[in-house]
Amino acid sequence: MPRSLEKSNRHYERAVKQLPLGVSSNWRAWGPDKTIYVERTKGARIWDIDGNEYIDYRIGYGPTILGHCDDRVDAAAREGMKVGGTFALSTIRESVVAERIKKMVPSVDLVRFANSGTEAVMASLRLARAFSDKDGHIMVEGGFHGQFDSALWEIAPDEDLTGGLRPAGAGVPKVLRDLVNIVPLNDANRLEDVLKRRSDSIGAFVIEPILGNAGSITAEPQYLKDARELCDRFDVIMLIDEVKTGFRVARGGVQELMDVRADLCTFAKALGNGYPISALGGREDIMRMIGGDDGIAQGGTYAAHPVSLAAADKTLEILDETDTLEQIADYGHRMQQGIGEILSHRGIAHVFSGHPSMGGLFFTESVPRNYREWATTDYELYNSLAAELIELGILCEPDSREPWFVSAAHDDACLAETLEKFETALRTVLDRQGASNANV
Repeated sequence: MPRSLEKSNRHYERAVKQLPLGVSSNWRAWGPDKTIYVERTKGARIWDIDGNEYIDYRIGYGPTILGHCDDRVDAAAREGMKVGGTFALSTIRESVVAERIKKMVPSVDLVRFANSGTEAVMASLRLARAFSDKDGHIMVEGGFHGQFDSALWEIAPDEDLTGGLRPAGAGVPKVLRDLVNIVPLNDANRLEDVLKRRSDSIGAFVIEPILGNAGSITAEPQYLKDARELCDRFDVIMLIDEVKTGFRVARGGVQELMDVRADLCTFAKALGNGYPISALGGREDIMRMIGGDDGIAQGGTYAAHPVSLAAADKTLEILDETDTLEQIADYGHRMQQGIGEILSHRGIAHVFSGHPSMGGLFFTESVPRNYREWATTDYELYNSLAAELIELGILCEPDSREPWFVSAAHDDACLAETLEKFETALRTVLDRQGASNANV
């Protein structure tokens, strides 16, 4: 029976009168007839208000690493409620969770908490500017660092890197353009060239070593080694954005996985299993710039909220002290293996990128090395396949630039159903393409 979104569509008509696009985040808006409104979640599954059930591979773009409504984390959060709401004072648990982060991520000497990935990166970039006394920064093409003016810049894959830079949406002050530099991933020569020309004005190099909004395209080990050396040589802060990779791809995040050391780094998604919390951390000499008459302002009314902090405490304990991450990676590997066999049987060229816990799928012969190579893949096939998978109850992002995220709640039943429905979706898409070609 075809999936019905009658109630969701009806609610959209009401919601769009109260909320732009009918939602509270642009990426939740899939249009008048496709936007989903959630009724409940549990484990690896979501149910919408029409009663449709989905196996969830978006999991909020990565946060619910243990699964939705994890009993252990929710119980800890309820204990946090006993402390209170917000009271503009600190609690002991802030230091406890900070100590855990320092233990798991050796590059971190000091920690500050915030509420979102955007807040953490924004504060870290401000901190890098203050420490270096230089206002500019470099970002890697295809990276995403949050919803603030300094990060909302882009270049279309078919445009020149030096001439095509523009704000990623309206309202971003164009006067900031001269402070932003964008380089391609895995091209240390290009990075060196920019630093040779502009290092006197560049305070930070901001990078996701696994591009969380570009199909998990991954930095090569030598590139990261070269980038680290270049940052040291030109006196530039290396800011590693681990909002998506932190505590997911390894206990020490991407820095452990790829043997790279950040000067500053940020964490958010998996930190609290879906509760709103983020953190920034790094070298003590840089982090001590926070506060004081000559330091930077960083804080927030809801920063280190007792409920979110308690959830983070329990989440990190589980990730640090159990084999949960190994189980997640194993599931991701087996899922990719199964999908690969289905595609190979059909003779469809494909590759996976990133890490099994947040992997990208590309229809091409070789793994893309940068965002521009993503543009040469058959992303239209991916988008068609994703739409069909959603119809069948496999919830992935309908855009090939977003990875498939795995949680500890994904089990063998999820895997069997996912592979069965993937094969069905692929057959439907290929049959549709065949019929369309026949009519040309």
